[in-house]
Amino acid sequence: MIPHSSSATDVVKAYSSDAEWGLTKQDILRLQNEYGPNILAEKKKKTFIGRFFDQFKDVMIIILLIAAAISFGVICVEKNWNELFEPALILIIVILNALMGVIQESKAEKALEALKNMSAPHARVIRDGEEQIIDAKDLVPGDIIKVEAGDFVPADARLIHSVSLKSEESALTGESVPSEKDADEITEENAPLGDRLNMIFSGCTITYGTAIAIVTATGMKTEMGRIANLLAGEKDTQTPLQQKLAQLGKYLGIIALAACAVVFVVGLISGIPILEIFMTSVSLAVSAIPEGLPAIVTIILSIGVQRMAKRNALIRRLPAVETLGCASVICSDKTGTLTQNRMTLVKSYTDGADDTEDITDHCSEEVKKLLTFGTLCSDGTVVFENGVEKQIGDPTETAIVHAAHINGIKKDEIIKQYERLAEIPFDSDRKLMTTVNRIDGKNIVIVKGAFDNLSLRCIAGDIEKARIITDKMSEEALRVLAVAIKEIDIVPEEPTSEELENGLTFIGLIGMIDPPRPEARDAVAISQKAGIRTVMITGDHVVTAAAIAKQLGIYKDGDKAISGRQLDSMSDEELEKHVEEISVYARVSPENKIRIVKAWQKKGHVVSMTGDGVNDAPALKAADIGCAMEITGTDVAKALRI
Repeated sequence: MIPHSSSATDVVKAYSSDAEWGLTKQDILRLQNEYGPNILAEKKKKTFIGRFFDQFKDVMIIILLIAAAISFGVICVEKNWNELFEPALILIIVILNALMGVIQESKAEKALEALKNMSAPHARVIRDGEEQIIDAKDLVPGDIIKVEAGDFVPADARLIHSVSLKSEESALTGESVPSEKDADEITEENAPLGDRLNMIFSGCTITYGTAIAIVTATGMKTEMGRIANLLAGEKDTQTPLQQKLAQLGKYLGIIALAACAVVFVVGLISGIPILEIFMTSVSLAVSAIPEGLPAIVTIILSIGVQRMAKRNALIRRLPAVETLGCASVICSDKTGTLTQNRMTLVKSYTDGADDTEDITDHCSEEVKKLLTFGTLCSDGTVVFENGVEKQIGDPTETAIVHAAHINGIKKDEIIKQYERLAEIPFDSDRKLMTTVNRIDGKNIVIVKGAFDNLSLRCIAGDIEKARIITDKMSEEALRVLAVAIKEIDIVPEEPTSEELENGLTFIGLIGMIDPPRPEARDAVAISQKAGIRTVMITGDHVVTAAAIAKQLGIYKDGDKAISGRQLDSMSDEELEKHVEEISVYARVSPENKIRIVKAWQKKGHVVSMTGDGVNDAPALKAADIGCAMEITGTDVAKALRI
């Protein structure tokens, strides 16, 4: 059974559970033995010594060790102890390189550890009819769990009952705003992760509402576990410099051995004593090996690392400096990488206006009034700690509060001035939120929400023009909210939607988006001038992704934008054939991202992957070079950066 494409009742039956009673002690013991603990599995770690000796498998290193051994042998035979410096220096260089390799090798382990740290430590569960707090690792499929705003989701689960539930899944899906969840929703079997509105996923957080759900996957069977498997299955790639040095080592080895053989044979034919000609041949071979090459390469790359650090780029692997210069394709995530991962109001429309107005820090009085109403009908807040802005609450609401704040409208001040008398919280069915505030001696009902839902409840205002403006904003990938008001004489003790959310007067629209980073467009343009192709790979919707890509100069006339579902229908050969035509990939999974990276690599390109989320981590590892966002990136992504 596929949980997201089945009803909650059927899922509960399939797992032999009970929505009110939960599992019994006998069921739990049996299932724990069957499924094991709800943790991400770890591979057996190599010892330090084992990892250290693994570093000596490189051809160039082997040749250098042979050269050092032969040099030492020659010195012992000739008793020329003054020449000991050369083989000693070779050994020091080789050992230092091995130690650096061991340090770098730990990055994948750190990534898996970071994934483990994203798991919830505790869970609220119903067992034997009682609500309990247990360690999340003890959860099993079939457990009935409760979640509310602020909770970490302890395991993948199918919603049984939800009230205005929203889950922050950007690190997993790439969506800019929390996903609205609905227990009654039934989605297609092959629906992308972001469209599974009846599911909550391990490692994500609940930002709004409450829910009861049944656990459908634990440990390595969760979506986080799938990513951990992808990480474990992807081998670390060698940089172009490492590949060329390995190739050079092979060539030098063959040439040195061939030269030795020729000199030795010619010496024997010429009648030179065997020991003398052997030592001559060996000396020739040693002189042919560039013992100082690794040291020179390391020094030059270290200088590059220092220069990059001055430009705020932290390099974890020395050869990556050279790889950056070889990159011909940049595959970039959108949310948090090319964009700020912070919803921002950019356009507004007030009833009766000729057109939209850009939202700045000096909006017109009509727009300021609209922002005031929107702020009063919001629960999000914006606070400043030591001069640093911190947004608390739903990103959609904090975007409104922030826009009001920069226009001199402080929420804490207007809330005191215009007291909230009643409210109806946001509901995913109504897609509306309502408050009643005392404004200038009057009881004013303020309703904000989706235009399609709110417009049906309005009896005043130019709704048709507002609909045209809404469509125009939506085409620009803006998330649009409508605001309407009405005056009432008496505030009901128990407010209802029928009583407060009808007979409204439409007053305006606000459009928001997760905007591109100011420096991103210039970076894309510079890359294109350097002959580097930029491709957007994101878990967000196609329309949103294409609109942002067009603003940044990534998506141009003639380019294609496809969804993860379209990508799944393509074979690897088809993808490789058409990969150069596609500039935007939307609604993609972590597996999709790896396929795209590898398709470019098969075309002979050096691929850089840039991202900040957990869903980017496997692709960061598969790419020739992985670049993670230092400030906004997750620990998992940072552990796999360059």
